Amino acid sequence: MILEDITGKSVRAIDVFALSIKELKTHLLKALETQGTKVKTSEVQWVLTVPAIWTENAKQFMRKSAEMASQTKAGIPQNRLLISLEPEAASIYCQYLPTEKFNGIESGFSMTGVGTKYMVVDLGGGTADITVHEKQIGDNLKELCRASGGDCGGTSVDKAFIQMLVKVFGAPLIHGLKRDEPEAYLDLIREFETVKRTVTPSKSGKISMAIPYATLDSLCRQHLGEDIRTSLSSSPYAKSMSLRGDKIRMDADLFRSIFNQTIHNLIQQVNEVLEKKEARSVVQILLVGGFSECLLVQKAIKKEFSKCRVVVPKECDMVVLKGAVLFGHKPSFIASRITRFTYGIKIDKRFDDNIHDVKFKQVSDGKEYCKNVFDIIMKKDTHVIAGTTVKRQYCSNYKSKYAKLSVFVSEKVHPMYVIEEGCTLLGSVIIEVCDSSIKHNYDVELVFGNTELNIRVTDTDLGDNVEAKFDLI
Repeated sequence: MILEDITGKSVRAIDVFALSIKELKTHLLKALETQGTKVKTSEVQWVLTVPAIWTENAKQFMRKSAEMASQTKAGIPQNRLLISLEPEAASIYCQYLPTEKFNGIESGFSMTGVGTKYMVVDLGGGTADITVHEKQIGDNLKELCRASGGDCGGTSVDKAFIQMLVKVFGAPLIHGLKRDEPEAYLDLIREFETVKRTVTPSKSGKISMAIPYATLDSLCRQHLGEDIRTSLSSSPYAKSMSLRGDKIRMDADLFRSIFNQTIHNLIQQVNEVLEKKEARSVVQILLVGGFSECLLVQKAIKKEFSKCRVVVPKECDMVVLKGAVLFGHKPSFIASRITRFTYGIKIDKRFDDNIHDVKFKQVSDGKEYCKNVFDIIMKKDTHVIAGTTVKRQYCSNYKSKYAKLSVFVSEKVHPMYVIEEGCTLLGSVIIEVCDSSIKHNYDVELVFGNTELNIRVTDTDLGDNVEAKFDLI
């Protein structure tokens, strides 16, 4: 939960996210005020988009960042905030796009026919987010394959570029550039970002990009005892990289090679999804997100998946944003989703010699119990209609002012104990007990199928809803 800036200084991650969200919120409200719309903050339904591959903890982190109410935080009310999954938002928006808004699509093409199946590949800065949808009757969409993906967005290309510079100048010099000259380092990254958007599969000759020449030359003399030209001429890229003025020039093939590993990883991830039984009939791939504008990515995907129609909406970097607005008006667009994990609650269960491991046996009030049992609530890879509620009843074991229910997730379909490999504590429900002199029975309702996991608790002895806090962070 701690981030470091490029100089190595530490700061709480939640403060960075909260301030970023606050700035976006302030920018919007000022724009509305300038336009004379007189919109009040309380009238706005706020929507935060997150990658579908994010965990419940990560989603809760974003919600908490937005809700932290102070002069330096975002302060968005809990009941006015929705979390939208980015590939879902993109898929929703594309339901309303006319044919002419898609690149390279013949007249009459449609993604809105009932039963149409297609893959959504959302390529952002940090992640590739992949899911498969099927069009349902009305405006609804059904998720066929649970979200998957990984670290192969646009910033992974930036990292590959930095690694190339490390091979030229050495890691200590690049580290010194980040630490001692952060503005020059950021200028270098921004220049690379600009140039990498212009490279095409057919580009030949040299590609030029500006560099902080004076700063790099000074660091070369300091760290390497030679000027920047000498360093470059003795590097592994001496034959394909040169200097002209304050610009570095490299062969187009070398520049394109910076994308190779990212594109390879992306193709591998798409293949893994298409190999699933639920996705074998998919013949359309929808590319969205800022990184999908890269022509190198588009060509590689079209070449590798030639049997599929690869669809790229115009202004694809705005598709998620516009889809999130539609989601804010109608969160029920996604009719069903697939669970990424097996969900359950940690309980103590009456010990059974035929089932339980003796090392988990404990005695309470003269009775034998098995501790650390994973009580399965919802299994992994289950198709769940949005808003599906699963009920369980639990009893507090001790007379206490607070009761605690610990929610776990597992990569396994049938976990036995919460301490098995692949099991992770998702969070805990803390219940404040009105009468701590007695044990209490609780009805616990877990709501699945939405973008966030929700929990409701009722004290059956009192018949009242209990104030419960689901702490995922």
